[in-house]
Amino acid sequence: MPSFVTHLEAAIDGTRLAHDQLQTTHQGRPLWVRYDLDAVAAAVTPADVAARPPTLWRYRELLPVERDDNVVTLGEGMSPLLPCPRLGAALGLERLWIKDESQLPTGSFKSRGLCMAVSRAKELGARRLAIPTAGNAGGALAAYAARAGLASFVFMPADTPVVNRIEAALYGAKVFLIDGLITDCGQVVQRGTEPMGWFDVSTLKEPYRIEGKKTMGLELAEQLGWRLPDAIFYPTGGGTGLIGMWKAFAELGHLGWIDAQRPRMFACQSDGCAPIVRAFEAGARFAEPFPDPHTAASGLRVPKAVGDFMILDAVRESGGRALAAPEASLLDWTRRACALEGVALCPEAAACVAALADAVASGEITAEAEVVVFNTGAAQKYVEALDVPLPRLGKDDDIDWASLAD
Repeated sequence: MPSFVTHLEAAIDGTRLAHDQLQTTHQGRPLWVRYDLDAVAAAVTPADVAARPPTLWRYRELLPVERDDNVVTLGEGMSPLLPCPRLGAALGLERLWIKDESQLPTGSFKSRGLCMAVSRAKELGARRLAIPTAGNAGGALAAYAARAGLASFVFMPADTPVVNRIEAALYGAKVFLIDGLITDCGQVVQRGTEPMGWFDVSTLKEPYRIEGKKTMGLELAEQLGWRLPDAIFYPTGGGTGLIGMWKAFAELGHLGWIDAQRPRMFACQSDGCAPIVRAFEAGARFAEPFPDPHTAASGLRVPKAVGDFMILDAVRESGGRALAAPEASLLDWTRRACALEGVALCPEAAACVAALADAVASGEITAEAEVVVFNTGAAQKYVEALDVPLPRLGKDDDIDWASLAD
């Protein structure tokens, strides 16, 4: 299949860069991948896409890998779009959906970005890959690097959830714990680039994780019959998924596959780490580092996002908002959503549910609005945060059966 990529473009100032060599950032800021969308429109139709296998690679014309034999895959996508009437009723909504990314190969949406980044890095000759991570990205890099036969180095804050630590090591990565935050891990990766000769696949430090994440938006449009909902509530740490989806909607609009309607994008954070919310409320385009960040939603503990202006641009263009959920409510909403719908909702997605509850209560989101919440990872990866004390029964106990239902 031919590649439709034309060039890379600096998000900060529009500088055009070559796409046939490994690239990182321009002036310390992210790059867009640009396509010949008119040629894509002539080459493929929605009906063509629908006839292909149900993986994210069905959108090949809008993806950057040039040769099929460089695709590194574990069978990722399509993640289900699940109606959630009981949770919706608890929130006061008539049409609530959860797009459940927990069912992807590594248990989170990070499968999308890392399968694309690893595929393209392999294609362009990288042999060692490194990443700072607060959780799920490290395991995803390790898995896809193993699949590709590449070496991977993962740097995590020392208090990263234990499942994430084990996962990355199990897939053969060299894993290191850092006394600090993800930003401190990122500095280690940056310092090691020259002496270690690795390629840095940090969030938005290379252009291809966006392209993998944008397939969430492509899938959502297809699953809704090539239309979009009224609002999307998305957990926002580094923000690659929100940025990617907004790019996907622009590309679909250019192709003529969707109409002019775009959803309002809500970037959801915890009030324990809410740099994007603070910048949004201040009317700023760039976010200041958030002091003393703390949250049970490890993926949201990003005190400074390199793509902050891209997140804020998308939110404002959409007519949406950046919202901070009360940290104290996250685990309660996680448990309530899991119990009401059987979806393995992670604490990051619980921040969306909590923010959505407030938005409905304030009237910002009406009862009849069609809303999609993205569940970006599996609850099972947060065993420390979600540990539940259970009553114990002895095998010879005289059991009060009626009390079991209380």
